[in-house]
Amino acid sequence: MTGAAGQLGRAIVTRFGRAHDVLAATRAELDVTRHADVQRVAAAWRPDAIVNCAAYNAVDRAEDEAAAALAGNALAVRSLARAAMDAGCVLVHYSTDFVFDGTAREPYDEAAAPAPLSVYGQSKLLGEWFALDAPRHYVLRVASLFGGEPRHGSLDRIADALRQGRRPRVFTDRIVSPAFVEDVADATERILLAAVPSGVYHCVNSGHASWHEVAIEIARVLGVDPVLDPVAARDVPFTAPRPRYCALSNARLRAAGIALPSWQDAVQRGLRP
Repeated sequence: MTGAAGQLGRAIVTRFGRAHDVLAATRAELDVTRHADVQRVAAAWRPDAIVNCAAYNAVDRAEDEAAAALAGNALAVRSLARAAMDAGCVLVHYSTDFVFDGTAREPYDEAAAPAPLSVYGQSKLLGEWFALDAPRHYVLRVASLFGGEPRHGSLDRIADALRQGRRPRVFTDRIVSPAFVEDVADATERILLAAVPSGVYHCVNSGHASWHEVAIEIARVLGVDPVLDPVAARDVPFTAPRPRYCALSNARLRAAGIALPSWQDAVQRGLRP
């Protein structure tokens, strides 16, 4: 397990640790951008699966740090895929909805052609392609992660602001399919245990909504007034362009026997005291 100190990484370690031996490595313990270190650790551990939660996630900064984004999100995955090949094990790699351009009118499925708008999205798409080099592989696209620790997702920030009586800024024109880290961890374990066919899967909670609609649901769950600052993403001068329509269909995963709950159900569970 790489990237074990991150939001998703911690959830994966907790979930898998209940029934499996987990060899978890933080960035300080294994820098996945160092090819020789990846090969050495994989050869020493001989894992049944490599689960990669390490990533370069600074979307705006990536526009000026393309080399760092490519190293963390693409070349590192190439190293992990080669390590998985040598160890004869499966590779699980997490990607993002940012591989799409956001011009769709209905939820993206796995057959939709990627067209990333940013350096970050491009680096993640390259990582997907490198992950496919592993003989057995799962590329799991996640989006708008929330829950667990550390809490740094958009949904978590909105919830914290509402709890504190502040007025969070929420986008009215960005459509997302949030993903609760505990549900992603559960789905990942089920994918490995069921040995579903290798490939790309959208691993998000079911359904989609604008961030404004998500914020209203958060307020309802918390029992507070939905005092919000609604804005349009098109009016915000981001350094890196964002896809506005990011809804993902998880029908392929459901067809494989792994259904994820609705995002509303996930918010209800994720915000429980």
